[in-house]
Amino acid sequence: MRILLTSIVLLCVFSCSSKPDVASFTKQLTDSLNQAKGNFALSFRDLQTGQEIHINEHRLFHAASTMKTPVMIELYKQAGAGKFSLSDSILVKTEFNSIVDSTFSLSPESDSESELYTFAGKKRPISELVYKMIILSSNLATNILIELVDAKNVTQTMRDLGAKDILVLRGVEDGKAFRAGLNNKVTAYDLMLIFSAISDGKVEGSEDMINILLDQKFNDIIPARLPKDVKVAHKTGWITGLHHDSALVILPDGRKYVLVLLSDSLEDEEAGVKTMATVSRLIYDFLTENTE
Repeated sequence: MRILLTSIVLLCVFSCSSKPDVASFTKQLTDSLNQAKGNFALSFRDLQTGQEIHINEHRLFHAASTMKTPVMIELYKQAGAGKFSLSDSILVKTEFNSIVDSTFSLSPESDSESELYTFAGKKRPISELVYKMIILSSNLATNILIELVDAKNVTQTMRDLGAKDILVLRGVEDGKAFRAGLNNKVTAYDLMLIFSAISDGKVEGSEDMINILLDQKFNDIIPARLPKDVKVAHKTGWITGLHHDSALVILPDGRKYVLVLLSDSLEDEEAGVKTMATVSRLIYDFLTENTE
């Protein structure tokens, strides 16, 4: 009996000590991010338990293409309200109004998706533009769709979802606005909130949006080091010195979590991306160890 009790105690000690507490794990994550030179933010939420982990979660970052998820949410909201149908067609154009003054044009050379430009002057389904905006991060699709729904409406919908700091002012590649400091902004915490809302079905078209996000073609951060049977519905964003990823992660057993990783001022962008991919794996291991 004494041997049995001793074995039970040792087993408990081993199992309890094999998984760090949240405070020590948060320090481990912070130390890992500090391996790369730059600024980082992280927000994590376990959608089963509600447990959260945050690092610099309220720090504002240039949104880059992560603002395309809020635009998609607004599109589904307005379509649900009957303002238009996602099956409607919309004119493809390449010239847009700056929020400062004058106009600016987009070209395929500065975009991550080029096929849409071949349809300039013709109409394409709104649903097609939404898909290209998310999975290929099409700037052209984004600017056309922002004109359709109005950036102010996007920001207001974010406020209605509890995201107090996300700011969508304009489309992309508006050089005059950029130089004037008029940029779209996000925080890790707010992106966590809106991905949680999508997962929980609190926004119109949640299931459709998840399916689109699952087709993401840029997968070098959150999904990069995860097992192949883990599904990641996510949206990335990048400009010089800055790389972001925001995701709903779906485990094979059906459990879900939201993870957002933001960065800027990266001295070595490749190192920063690899560091964030490593942190994504650490989060996965933390959540799954002793449960598989």
